[in-house]
Amino acid sequence: MMRGSNHTGMRQFNERIVLQAIRHHGAMPKADLARLTQLSTQTVSIIVNRLEGDGLLIKQARVRGKIGQPSVPMALNPDGAFSLGLQVGRRSLEVLVSDFLGQPRHRLQFNYPYPDPDVVLLKIKKGLEQMQATLGEHWARTVGIGLTAPLSLDKWADMLGGDAGSVLVRWEHIDLLGAVQALTDLPVQFAKDTTAACMAEMLQGHGRSFDSFLYVFVGTFVGGGLVLAGHIVSGARGNAGAIGSMPIGLGDATSKPPQLLQLASGWQLEQALLAAGLDPQLVHNNSIMDAAYAPLTTPWLEQASRALAMTVASSAALVDLDAVVIDGSLGQALIEALIHATREHLQHYNLEGLYPPAVVAGQVGAHARALGGSLLPLHSQFFPVKEIFLKQDLV
Repeated sequence: MMRGSNHTGMRQFNERIVLQAIRHHGAMPKADLARLTQLSTQTVSIIVNRLEGDGLLIKQARVRGKIGQPSVPMALNPDGAFSLGLQVGRRSLEVLVSDFLGQPRHRLQFNYPYPDPDVVLLKIKKGLEQMQATLGEHWARTVGIGLTAPLSLDKWADMLGGDAGSVLVRWEHIDLLGAVQALTDLPVQFAKDTTAACMAEMLQGHGRSFDSFLYVFVGTFVGGGLVLAGHIVSGARGNAGAIGSMPIGLGDATSKPPQLLQLASGWQLEQALLAAGLDPQLVHNNSIMDAAYAPLTTPWLEQASRALAMTVASSAALVDLDAVVIDGSLGQALIEALIHATREHLQHYNLEGLYPPAVVAGQVGAHARALGGSLLPLHSQFFPVKEIFLKQDLV
């Protein structure tokens, strides 16, 4: 339970407490809100009336049949606020609009062979214009933009091939956050893409049942995020949970072992499809699991799952985890096969003295990075800040 405060000067925080209580527990009448938040009935009544007037709460049908007067549950208004997520990926740009419940409403995607800065910024401008037109009068209730991207768009260009190297190096001198902010009057916040996906999973997925988990997102490249005791841990440089760079194997004086992203990324399967004269976009389609593609998918699944199993074992020794959550932008059937194979290979490790974390499928899905981005403005403006003015933490 999260408690509010009856002291003066707490209006904004107590409003967030009331909104969070309804977000977590569903529609409820004022009396139940007062008991849950331990705010006075008068304080809750004032807050609820104000939030209803602001369009953030709506009344539900009266509940009858109980002792006393019929109660009127208050619920979050899905149209109370909107936010945008901008996901700049290595193969595509995604623009997503979420409503006040954190549910996706509208989505655009632009594909490219690699993220040329000029192309990406032009498509962001076009995407924002299209979303503003789509939202119409609801644009006035749009509170911000969450921008997500890999921390190092200029790195690993050799894996993307072609002339990507000469183009991607320009990202080293581009302030992406500043460039996007120059395109809009809405406030823009930035998060690493896999951290944003991890946030979506924490708020809308397994975070409701697991307190501590390693999050793995398998896209063009594989990356991750880390949740400990209900908090996303990003680290001073944003690299906590950056499992894509984890070495898989032992190094020596003559060679360095490959990193996880060189073994368990969708990119390797894309390249196999290209070499066979097939469309690399098949990795995002469940048809990739058809028997005809088994000569390509089976070797990739073996290699990727072995690398992920080693990552799970190593992570369990470093951090006390409840689970490892695996999700991605690849086809759902392919992700499920990868999870199954990872569990099998995890049996080959000696985990004595460790707590073996459950290896489970993510609940958010392929659009987790853009969705997580869209949750950033909602979180900063409407969720309680746990470290400030709390009488008691969540229990």
